[in-house]
Amino acid sequence: MNKENSFRAVLAKDILRCIAIKQSLGRDFESAARVLFSLDRFLFELRKPPADLGPETFQQWSQALEPLSANTRLARMLVVRNFCIYRRRVAQDCFIPDRSQFPKACPLLRPYIFSEGEVARLLGHCDAQQENPARSPLRWAGTRLSIILLYTTGIRRGELFRLTPQDYDAGNRTLLVQNSKFHKSRLLPLPDDVAKEVDRHLRARRLVYPAALATEPLLWSPYSGDCAYTGSRLQQNLRILFDRAGIKKVDGRRPRIHDFRHSFTVNALIRWYRAGVDVQVKLPLLATWLGHVSILSTYHYLHFVEDLRLAAGSRFITSYGGVVIAPAKNGVGR
Repeated sequence: MNKENSFRAVLAKDILRCIAIKQSLGRDFESAARVLFSLDRFLFELRKPPADLGPETFQQWSQALEPLSANTRLARMLVVRNFCIYRRRVAQDCFIPDRSQFPKACPLLRPYIFSEGEVARLLGHCDAQQENPARSPLRWAGTRLSIILLYTTGIRRGELFRLTPQDYDAGNRTLLVQNSKFHKSRLLPLPDDVAKEVDRHLRARRLVYPAALATEPLLWSPYSGDCAYTGSRLQQNLRILFDRAGIKKVDGRRPRIHDFRHSFTVNALIRWYRAGVDVQVKLPLLATWLGHVSILSTYHYLHFVEDLRLAAGSRFITSYGGVVIAPAKNGVGR
């Protein structure tokens, strides 16, 4: 879509200038640009398009976001507020939304950590589903590969959908994740069993879609003009599998796609504790594997689940069990 033709309201020039400045500084700014575009379109489609963004039109736009979660609304409103602050540099009377009137951020959802047994159950139910050659010949084959790659590599959902066959090196058993978040690319070595799954899917893909190019999506979908699978489509497939496998969170909700990334990170820590390796030394490697700029981002995925507690506790007892003196029942140490 041509940006010059996408922005039509009174804010168009300022929005385009702001996007250009942000991107010139090396920022992607795509998600923020989409928010600003939605604001511009909203103003343009009002019965009486305003001469500028003001308190009333901002409130109208904010009310249109009500169906979204509080955190999503807050994030989008902050994008617009930052844009208004940018405009204030050249327009002293520019309206700036009052931050105190924004919705309060809700606590982040606690992720669901999948066990190996649960993933095996998901794959079993996935294999039991019948493909529909006429409508979606690779629906469940693609879902199976998605679960395997998400759980064993921890890649992001968007990275999964952007993969192409040429990103997979069958000889070296590696997967190239290109131009992901923070403009970082990384090469991930795959375990043999995971590489075999990719090989299996590629063979099925060639049979169903022989004219497909190596530059086209690995997870091909006949919908939306032969494009890659979408997050909503994959989540729809996973809902069916979660229900059949009886997998749900404590609050009764189904897990999210992003929970596979959390599960990969936690399970990596559990394996390292059980193997007796120095976890602190491994954490920078884990951050690089996940595509993080800083190890601080990786800490967001480190959840203290029961298996991890047991593994860490066992390591502590092995290392320091003879040093710690248990208190006597009467409160006096032995």
